[in-house]
Amino acid sequence: MTTAATAPCVGAQTRQTDRDRESLAKGGGRRRSHDARVRLFFTLAGLFSVLVMALIVLFLFAEGAGLFVTVNPIDFIFGKLWYPTYDPPDFGILPLIMGSVAVTIISSVIAVPLGLGAALYLAEVAGNRMREIVKPAVELLASLPSVVLGFVGMVVIAPMLQEWLDIPSGLNIFNASMMLALMAIPTITSISEDALHSVPRELKEASLALGATRWETLTKVTIPGALSGMGTATILGMSRAMGETMVVLMVAGGASQIPTSIFDSVRPLPSTIAAEMGETPVDSEHYLALFAIGIVLFFITLGFNLVAAYISNRFQQKGAATL
Repeated sequence: MTTAATAPCVGAQTRQTDRDRESLAKGGGRRRSHDARVRLFFTLAGLFSVLVMALIVLFLFAEGAGLFVTVNPIDFIFGKLWYPTYDPPDFGILPLIMGSVAVTIISSVIAVPLGLGAALYLAEVAGNRMREIVKPAVELLASLPSVVLGFVGMVVIAPMLQEWLDIPSGLNIFNASMMLALMAIPTITSISEDALHSVPRELKEASLALGATRWETLTKVTIPGALSGMGTATILGMSRAMGETMVVLMVAGGASQIPTSIFDSVRPLPSTIAAEMGETPVDSEHYLALFAIGIVLFFITLGFNLVAAYISNRFQQKGAATL
């Protein structure tokens, strides 16, 4: 009797187990199908970005390379005269390159110490209340449109510099560098702060437990551990200053000359393209020269990104033993 009564229960349990397995199999199949669709979507999104970038670069090179049929690339890069509307025209962009380099270097001298200092303060010194005030302020600085900063530099800063320093024009390298520094500080601060927070907490606690002061822990443990991210932040901030258009167009002065002072007016590469492209006949030498400037600017910013990638890999912390 016991065996006869137990048999139907065993059969029912077996059928229930089979149904559970089938349900789990169906659920696993649906999840795998969903994961595959999500993976395909992100793959297509990534490939779309690569395709758009490739098409932009192809168009840039297709338009700009036509200039070098009639103009020697060496004369183009190292020529000291930029008079594209003269007869015959002069297509020398060395003054434009020197103008870009000047505003980038001086803005970096201003932005890097302030950006890294702000990141160290927010990550290691500031209390929670102060961090809630300072961090949003830095992030809001990043949201300011470049045309607004350019307007402030042109209307407010330029007359002040001209009056206080007794210089011919307040639209110069120093003015443009200050505005570019304001744009680069949020980038440097944000990335550097993330890098400082990524340093393992146990390394800092171990340093303090061994008797190191807070300053010694910061300089010997925290900063070396975050050096990769901080270096990348610096290079990316400089890259943004190099590629910025509106600010330098409005406050750099617009003179295509090799600068000899920080108070000279210059015309960097991006502002030249923005100022002249709208008035240039399509397929003229001047038109092709502006695209060739874009090629030079492309290689300069590519160099900044390669340096940032090298620093990121070279100084990347792979464990406590690297400190």
